[in-house]
Amino acid sequence: MSLFKKKNENTKPKEINAINNTQLKEGIANSALNILNKGEDYDELAYTKVEFGYLFNIEGHGIESLFKVITDKTTIYFAVQGPKLMRLDFSEELFRNTVDGFMEIHG
Repeated sequence: MSLFKKKNENTKPKEINAINNTQLKEGIANSALNILNKGEDYDELAYTKVEFGYLFNIEGHGIESLFKVITDKTTIYFAVQGPKLMRLDFSEELFRNTVDGFMEIHG
């Protein structure tokens, strides 16, 4: 008899792929837009696009996402980890590689 219970290695947190959750994506995108600086990141937001690489809701962790905002001036990369929204210093190549790696593990 062991004093410590072994953790079941097959027990993983439940993950929900939320890439089709429009309401969640809009909320995250709006939060990212509020971080942008007019004149530096964009002149007009009229044709701004947001592209999600992945968007997962992970039990016990929260949202895990990588996405980019494409404005009339530049492309800005963002990540969401739990309750944190972070602006990243990424290249398109790093974005693609990170998305591919994450989806390989979680997709």
